Formats: sequence, C-alpha cells, structure tokens
Amino acid sequence: MAWRYRRQAMAMMLLAAALVPAERAGAADTIDVVLDQAKIVKLPDRVGTIVVGNPLIADISVQSGGMLVVTGKGYGRTNIIVLDRGGNVLVEKVVQVQGPGADVVVVYRGSERESYSCAPKCERRITLGDAPAYFDATLNQAGSRAGQAMGGGQAPQPQR
Repeated sequence: MAWRYRRQAMAMMLLAAALVPAERAGAADTIDVVLDQAKIVKLPDRVGTIVVGNPLIADISVQSGGMLVVTGKGYGRTNIIVLDRGGNVLVEKVVQVQGPGADVVVVYRGSERESYSCAPKCERRITLGDAPAYFDATLNQAGSRAGQAMGGGQAPQPQR
C-alpha cells in the first residue's frame, strides 16, 4: 500500500517538473507592455517584414541597430510576426497590453470614470475608458499647453 502512494507522489513530481519549463517558455514568447508606454525588443538578423496582428493594441517602430520599439496603444492581446526576406518566420511573439499600475487612481462618479496619476501629487490623466467629457477636457488642456510651449508662450487662438 505504501508503494502505491510513493508511486503516485513520484508521478505528481514528474508531472510538475514537466510543466515548469513549458510555463517559462510561454512567458518568454510574451511581451508585456503597459498602455501608453514602450518596450524595446532586440530583432534577429536578416529581418525582411514585421507584421502586427492588431495595430490598435500595439504599434511598432524599427530603430537602427536591430531594435524594435513596441508601444501599448489599447488594452488586450495581439501578436508580432517577424519574417525574413524569403517569408520564413524568424520570431513570433504575443504582445499583452495592460493598464497602468500602482500610481493610478480611478474615480467613479456614477457610471462616469476619471483617472489620475498620483506620483506623489494626483494630476489628471487620460486613460482609455474614461468618461468622454473628462477625456476630452483633459486632452484639450494638454494640447493647449503643448501649443503654448511650442509657440513661445503665446495664447492659443480661439476656435471658430
């Protein structure tokens, strides 16, 4: 009877050991990116084409030195496929885009959502899913400020 338990325990340990490398391999094939942030990925030699499954979720930019910049554009999962000039797959990776982490506070006013970046003082932050009025007002303020900075501090022209 004791040998039966030992045999089951040994089978469980072998199964657990077999599953650990599979999990690690899956993690290596995923690029985790925070929304509105970027990650740098080293490309292999002989790259001919790069395909992004859904450019609304992730965007890419190829830089010199074989570097790929992956930017999170929307929540979700997509993939990136890197092909050589002959059409052979060199790399295929999943891109997982998640929302910002610890320094973001989300406030709900009924069904309306507002996001704030609190590091250390809380300031307005636009995030996908915020209420349209809040999103637009914050975006307009940021655009007006950027326009003033680029225009040498001149007041923005009223919209007609």
